Amino acid sequence: MPTLTTVIWIVVALALVGVYLSWTAGRLDRLHARIDAAKAALDATLLRRASIAQELATAGVLDPAASMVLYQAAHGARQAEEEQREVAESELSQALRAVFAESAQLEAVREAPGGHETASELSAAVRRVPMARRFHNDAVRAARALRSHRTVRWFRLAGHAQPPLAFEMDDEPPPVLADRGHPSQG
Repeated sequence: MPTLTTVIWIVVALALVGVYLSWTAGRLDRLHARIDAAKAALDATLLRRASIAQELATAGVLDPAASMVLYQAAHGARQAEEEQREVAESELSQALRAVFAESAQLEAVREAPGGHETASELSAAVRRVPMARRFHNDAVRAARALRSHRTVRWFRLAGHAQPPLAFEMDDEPPPVLADRGHPSQG
C-alpha cells in the first residue's frame, strides 16, 4: 500500500501548508488592523496638538507675530489634505519651535489666566506626537516586511491592497516644551 501512504503524506503536507498560509494571512490582517489603530491614534494626537496650538494662538497671550505664525501653521495642519498632511504637520512643528525658542514665551503663557493648564496640555501633546508616529511607523515597517516575504507575494495573501506608508514628518518638539523636568512645570 505505498500509494495510500503517499496520499496520506501529501494530504498532511497540504494541510500543513494550508495552516501556515492561514496563519500568515491572519498575522498580516492583524498587522493591518494595528496600522489602522496606530493611524487613528496618530491622527488624534496630531489633531490635539494643532487644536491646542490654535487655541493658544487666539488666546492673546503671545505677541501678535508669534500668534499669527502659530495660528497659520495650526490651521494649515488641521485643514491639510491627506497628501499634504506630513508637510503641514512639519510646518506646525517648526512654528512651535520658532515661537517657543526661548522659555520667556512659555513663561508668558503660564502667567496668563488658565495658562499653566494650556502650557501643560501643549507640552504633553508635543511629547506624544513622536511616540504616536513611532508606533504607527513600526507597525507599517512590520507589515511591509511580512508583505515582502515570497510566500505572501506568491499566494497574494495581501490581496490587491496598496502597501501601507510610513508617516514622515518633522516631529522634534521645542526644547522648552519637551523638558519634563522644567522647574516651572508643576
